[in-house]
Amino acid sequence: MSNVITINPEIKECIIESGGDDVIKCYQCGRCMAACPWNLIEKLNYPTYRFCQRVKLGAIIESEDKDEIAADTIDVFRCVGCDSCKFECPRGVSLSDVMRAIRRLLVDYDSYPSELKSVVSRIFNSGNPLGEPSEKRADWAAGLGIATYEASLEYLYFPCCIPAYDSRAQKVAQATARILQQAGVRFGILGGKEFCCGEATRRVGAEKVFQTAVKSNTDVFRENNVKQIITTSPHCYLTFSKDYPEYYKELDVVHATQVFARLIEEEKIKPTKEFAKKVVYHDPCTLGRQMEIFDEPRAVLKSIPGLELVEVPTFNREYSVCCGAGALGLWRDWPADERLASLRGEQLLATGADVVAVACPYCLQMLEEQFKSSGIEIPVMDVAEILSASLP
Repeated sequence: MSNVITINPEIKECIIESGGDDVIKCYQCGRCMAACPWNLIEKLNYPTYRFCQRVKLGAIIESEDKDEIAADTIDVFRCVGCDSCKFECPRGVSLSDVMRAIRRLLVDYDSYPSELKSVVSRIFNSGNPLGEPSEKRADWAAGLGIATYEASLEYLYFPCCIPAYDSRAQKVAQATARILQQAGVRFGILGGKEFCCGEATRRVGAEKVFQTAVKSNTDVFRENNVKQIITTSPHCYLTFSKDYPEYYKELDVVHATQVFARLIEEEKIKPTKEFAKKVVYHDPCTLGRQMEIFDEPRAVLKSIPGLELVEVPTFNREYSVCCGAGALGLWRDWPADERLASLRGEQLLATGADVVAVACPYCLQMLEEQFKSSGIEIPVMDVAEILSASLP
């Protein structure tokens, strides 16, 4: 059945008021389509700029065909919020903000993919996307002698839900803690008092759950007089830096790679053990394009004896291709020929590197799982793990 477009000014105003006001700046040039990583996948034609067009019209798709409705919903929730489109847009339209506003409307009506509903529910009920109990949130730190955060310490280390619970990613949190301890950084953790930062819930449109996360964390931050935070996840870094100040202004947030680079520059740590490997660094979308942290991870890697750093031709730094994990993409089960991690994995392998370095727990999981599922044996390591291995 053919689609029927219905003009609805109320929908337009609702989406604009929910944060989608950038649609007004869009003049349909289509450059976002060329930049969107989904359109690098041969079978897809992802209509990025048309979302702005439809919002400006206040248009909704009406159909009696459930398959058509489902396909349209899939498109709305396919966007991973990588901001490749915003970087390319001559008017700086934040399409990820527009998509978030559209999704808020759909989520409020409970009209979104069931796999995303499950994750959002786990975050709301358990404080993390894995549905693990809060009392296990500090298990990763067992035996490391890490203090419980108190106001006399310089930093709260907030490892992110994935490094807190996932057995593979826990090694990243442990490596980070060892580096900070060796450098004499005074830090602590809050363990079971921590709640998911909520960044992914906001991106996917579950604003009410995001507000729950904000309230839980800011209450704890105030109670413990938290002023400075070190994060492992770029997603925590972004949301604490850009979203939380509206609710808690006292935060000064840094990503772990920024801290590592400064500690090396100040000679508080010195990599001495050789890491004789060719390493390609994958720029995470959030740490790179969105937070403009490109040089610090590379500076850390270049400081390590024996390490040869190589780049993905063309698709590096601002032009890095998303792994597909953003906006809860980590929990989406796309067909094998629709996976951004597969596309990015091919680009990384083409460099001839021995190791893929990342600075994001989402990228770590996506790329590692992609290589394993493809039968490819190449280590994926966080910058913290490589640095820790090189310290005396």
